[in-house]
Amino acid sequence: MATRRGFIGSATGIGTAALLGYSASPSYADVPPVDAGAEAVSQQTARSSMLAVNAGMRTNYATLKAELIKHLSPVVVVQNDAKGGRFTLVTKDGQESTNPVSETFELAKSIAHVPLGIFSVIASYLADKIPNLPNANRIDPHDLVMVAFNDDKSTAWIPPLQAYATRLTTARRQLASAGLPPALATSCGNILTGGLKFINASITAKTFDMASFEAFSGSVYPDIRVNMEHASQAQISGVQTIMKTWRAKVGEAAWADLYCVVLSQWTTSLLNQNTIILKDCMNAAKVATHLIDLPGLEPPVDPIFTALDNLARIVQDNVAAEMVFPKDTKVADALKGQQDLLSDEILNQLGKTTTLKATPSYNTVASGVCPVPH
Repeated sequence: MATRRGFIGSATGIGTAALLGYSASPSYADVPPVDAGAEAVSQQTARSSMLAVNAGMRTNYATLKAELIKHLSPVVVVQNDAKGGRFTLVTKDGQESTNPVSETFELAKSIAHVPLGIFSVIASYLADKIPNLPNANRIDPHDLVMVAFNDDKSTAWIPPLQAYATRLTTARRQLASAGLPPALATSCGNILTGGLKFINASITAKTFDMASFEAFSGSVYPDIRVNMEHASQAQISGVQTIMKTWRAKVGEAAWADLYCVVLSQWTTSLLNQNTIILKDCMNAAKVATHLIDLPGLEPPVDPIFTALDNLARIVQDNVAAEMVFPKDTKVADALKGQQDLLSDEILNQLGKTTTLKATPSYNTVASGVCPVPH
């Protein structure tokens, strides 16, 4: 019985092509010279015809991407939110979404944000000069000038600060009924009490400054750390549990090729908390290429489509890179990654060396729950 290799090897080029259902590529000798049949047109017309080539490429590229989206599987899309993340599993059978993190995460973070809530009210009324504080050299003077855009002699900050104090007071009075773990209840109480003391003192004196605020925020920092600990525990447990459930549903073979796309804002895109946890729930050999952070300016209108649309581009570029640049692996890697194709050439012409930062090394979550065996 003839093998496929033997069968093709014994056929002529044209015969093999015809039998396999495609046309043989023309010889480069058959291609006419560049100037053959040249048309006399204006420069603008000639340039427009050149640009039309790229327009055609973009149309073909978009068509491929739109079709490829339908075949992406399995994929986990994560929308970072106040609840610890909205997780969506995408497979060939459809989609399912959930918020897997317990409410402890949101509660702990809500109270930990008290100093930031107070800062947001008073910041624009700060004096635009940095006082002699231990961290003075860490504050950009120009940044402070831009943030402190209101008159520091004004008391217009009092009404909104009083309104925020009302929220803190209600939360403080009802805290015992929230059913929190004792340590978290204590830390939340301390933060709320500290915030109210700062607000009351500032309103009574009708003044505040950077030093008085930092004295307050520094005093509740140990309690903020307790809240951060409880929020982190809740998030790790919730994410690992849902990933373990979905892994069993998808099956080991498919899970080994899982893509995870994490949508975030720029301010939380580096070492994003969900990205850190997901790393150990994936095939370790593919984390570098299959765990993708997509930072944006604001949450997209259609997060799932945005994630899959970007992933489709990444996946098709992975294949295109090797086929379009088979003789230059460095340029191929640029097409496959975040580097612009012209970056190296621009650096060369400017006499600079590559300045790309290495892919961040994510903290490792305790293993044993999610990792794929190898």
